[in-house]
Amino acid sequence: MTKKKLIRILLAIAICLIVGFLGAYATQASVATWYSTLEKPSYNPPNWVFTPIWTTLYVLMGVAAGLVWSKGFYHLWVKTALYHFGFQLLLSSAWSVVFFGLQSPLFALFVILTLFVLILLTIKWFKIVKPIAAYLMIPYLLWVGFAIVLNFEIWRLN
Repeated sequence: MTKKKLIRILLAIAICLIVGFLGAYATQASVATWYSTLEKPSYNPPNWVFTPIWTTLYVLMGVAAGLVWSKGFYHLWVKTALYHFGFQLLLSSAWSVVFFGLQSPLFALFVILTLFVLILLTIKWFKIVKPIAAYLMIPYLLWVGFAIVLNFEIWRLN
C-alpha cells in the first residue's frame, strides 16, 4: 500500500469518526431521558451495543471512501462516488439530530429512508470505482436497514 493511499484512508476514517461523534453528541442528551421513556420493540438492542457497532461501521466506511479517493479525485466517477458518500454521511448524522435532538421518530423515519437510498447509490458508484469499497459498505447498509425497522416500530409504538 502506498503512503498516499494510506493517508487518504486514515483521513477518510477520521472524517467518518468525527461525523459519527457529532451524531453521537446529539444522541447523548436524549438517551437517558426522552429515549428511555419510549416503548421499544423486543428486538431493540441494549444501548451499549450501538457505540461499538457504529464505530466499526464508520471505520469500514472510512476505509471504503479512502480506497475510492485513492483512485484520484480528478476522475468524474470518483467525484460522483465521493459526493454521494459525503451526502449520505451528513444524512446519517442528521438522523441522530432529528430522532434524538428533535425527538421526532416520524421525521427521522423519512430521513433514514432517504439515507438508505443514498447508501445504495453510494454502493453503486463505489462498485464502479473500486468494488471492494462497495462491499465494505454492505454492513452499514444492513445496519441502516435494521435501524429503519427499529425507527418505524418506535414511531408506531409511541
